[in-house]
Amino acid sequence: MTHSSAIPEGTNANGDAAYRAAMDYILLRLNYERVSHDSYSVEDFRLARMARLLELLGQPQATLPVVHVAGTKGKGSTSAMLASMLRAAGLRVGLFTSPHIVRFEERMTINGVEPSAEEIVSLVARIRPAVETLVEEMPPGPTYFEVTTALAWLHFQSSRCDIAVMEVGLGGRLDSTNLCNPVCCIITSISRDHMRLLGDTLPKIAAEKAGIIKPGVPVISGAEQPEVVEVISKTADRAGAPLYRLSKEIGLAVGDIDASRELPQHRATVETPWGRHNALKTPLPGAHQCRNLALAVTAFDLLNHSWRTLDSGAIARGLDSLRWPLRIEEVRRNPRVILDSAHNDASAAALCATLEPLQASRRVLIYATSRDKDAASMLKIFNRGFDEVILTRYIHNPRALPVDLLAQLAAQELSIPWSTAPDPQAAWNAALKAVDSHGLICVSGSVFLAAEMQPIAGGLE
Repeated sequence: MTHSSAIPEGTNANGDAAYRAAMDYILLRLNYERVSHDSYSVEDFRLARMARLLELLGQPQATLPVVHVAGTKGKGSTSAMLASMLRAAGLRVGLFTSPHIVRFEERMTINGVEPSAEEIVSLVARIRPAVETLVEEMPPGPTYFEVTTALAWLHFQSSRCDIAVMEVGLGGRLDSTNLCNPVCCIITSISRDHMRLLGDTLPKIAAEKAGIIKPGVPVISGAEQPEVVEVISKTADRAGAPLYRLSKEIGLAVGDIDASRELPQHRATVETPWGRHNALKTPLPGAHQCRNLALAVTAFDLLNHSWRTLDSGAIARGLDSLRWPLRIEEVRRNPRVILDSAHNDASAAALCATLEPLQASRRVLIYATSRDKDAASMLKIFNRGFDEVILTRYIHNPRALPVDLLAQLAAQELSIPWSTAPDPQAAWNAALKAVDSHGLICVSGSVFLAAEMQPIAGGLE
């Protein structure tokens, strides 16, 4: 996946009018990624609408083998690791993820390559009659995410992918991706997020995620809280779905790698029901990524055992070649600058644990988040991991929590110095003044903030 200079959504490098028109057509659809969660409910997600769209398109998902990946955190990284391994095994692999960072096309890559402008124009031309029919039959018609999911399936089908790795957008049970025919399902983790939509307890959230489980289809789970394990286990049992659980059927041993100068990466030994893989180097920083790696390796072994013969050497090759941005990503030195997309208390804790071994004269956090997130819990965690916090908001998505409301929370939760900045550029300027060349600046709280900060902090403009 390429992440060079930021190109506004709806344009391409050549400014092609047909491409702009195609993107504008997609962007006209209702986009819940840009709407506050207070303005809709779980009832707005209707699989019947997505099912009808796919029927009108000739069921492009019907014949495509899929690994379906859900979870509160880690599902993007796990999906990317597995797709990279399968690609290294010589397969043609579709990868569907969300949201995108710079360009819409990042959501649907094939062997790491985004669709061309010409392909986007062709795909939109194919889907448009079905969308217009659905607008008449089930007004107001399909959403942005539903159209995007259908476009991905059309793209993967027409490009003759061998397999696709599909990341759930939200929840699982009612997600647009849940009309796939999986050969394997993965539930990476369960923690508190999207609680107004998915439920206010971990078991309720787990039930929504476990909604991706299909009759007889193997399930790989990284969840370990007893109440969550019970929900997933019972759901799998009712579906007659074999269940492989981290720390049960899946063994994981984590070893440290020197973190005195670099971000701490680890080696993980993974033992699955089908084999043992020694000292695999995690491609992404943090001990928590070893868990994601173990799930991806288990899925690879499962596919090798029950779907198609694969070269096990592709596991290490795929991990070595993976590049996955905004996951505790270092983009600059002197001072050290980290971009991260942590968005709940569990991912905030993982970020702080990963950064803790690093030497830094002063640690400054630039923080913004969405209205539906538990900002107070995150700030409480960051209060222990940083010396100073600069509160801001991202500017290209209306879901951002206003800075004045963040400031009210900071007054209650932060005992370290904090200040406010009206936008990412102002926050960056303030952070640079707060550290010397031996300091650390971390950007976190939302993938939308990290994406907007990427060209500023990464020097990509």
